[in-house]
Amino acid sequence: MAFRPLHDRVLVRRVEQEEKTAGGIIIPDTAQEKPMEGVIVAVGAGHKSEDGKVSPLDVKAGDHVLFGKWSGTEVKIDGEDLIIMKESDILGVIEKSAAKKKAA
Repeated sequence: MAFRPLHDRVLVRRVEQEEKTAGGIIIPDTAQEKPMEGVIVAVGAGHKSEDGKVSPLDVKAGDHVLFGKWSGTEVKIDGEDLIIMKESDILGVIEKSAAKKKAA
């Protein structure tokens, strides 16, 4: 893929949700909500302040993030549905637990 977001924007791939509930009921595609979790694919250079200095972003490619339900703009790049959003639309980064880090 040859796409690089500008400034403080990031490119995010949604993480697919389970198609079953905890009780084993299968949820059809039409009834599923879009997931609010994703993986960052690419990041811009950073936010440019009024004095011209560039502040790097707090997120990087590969981070798992949570974002608002209506955040960003959906685009199709190389046949894949992705989202472009500002870093400020990201609510937080999902950290791996200490147990998972030791196992990996």
